[in-house]
Amino acid sequence: MDSCVCAALAAKTHEVYALHFSYGQRTEARELQSAEAIAKLTGAEQVLHLKIDLFRRIGGSALTDTAIAIPRAEAETIGSEIPVTYVPFRNAHFLSAAVSWAEVLGAKTVLIGAVEQDSSGYPDCRPAYYDAFNALIRTGTKEGDIRVETPLIRMRKSEIVRLGVELGAPFHVSWSCYASEQEACGVCDSCVLRLRAFREAGAMDPVAYADQSAAE
Repeated sequence: MDSCVCAALAAKTHEVYALHFSYGQRTEARELQSAEAIAKLTGAEQVLHLKIDLFRRIGGSALTDTAIAIPRAEAETIGSEIPVTYVPFRNAHFLSAAVSWAEVLGAKTVLIGAVEQDSSGYPDCRPAYYDAFNALIRTGTKEGDIRVETPLIRMRKSEIVRLGVELGAPFHVSWSCYASEQEACGVCDSCVLRLRAFREAGAMDPVAYADQSAAE
């Protein structure tokens, strides 16, 4: 959902080149389908699909290791500790590839839909993380003038939904569920945060859910 809104926002002011990763996550095929649809509907010039195997092989996350169960979320405790769905240092790998591609394209801005508030509590979604990464870019790239921007990072999820509605973001093709590729489960952290955000924003979520009780 956040990436969908970020793509719609970027398309208002930038020529967009979309980057998607398949990294062994449970919903890999469904997320790729969603990313390609969002890129098309927001007018991206190109979609680069990268497939990486290291997270599946390293393990340690419920998203990439089927031996670790996706927990049923409790809305009131989400974000109180780092959950088992955290993929160790994942965003650093994503951003490194994005900056490499930006250098080739001559692009100066990398946008990522990271969110700190109303999130699952991932450490790689904090503003300090991106400040540090931008310092790395300045010292480790040819020109040092590429910048990672996080336009949603301090927004509440409900605010992101409202912004998406205003921008006409294609929520109907977005996918947030951690557990299922067919029908969103409605009870994982990601589904619960999304359902709560749409409800608080007074908007209708166009995605179908198997269960919505955890978000109530």
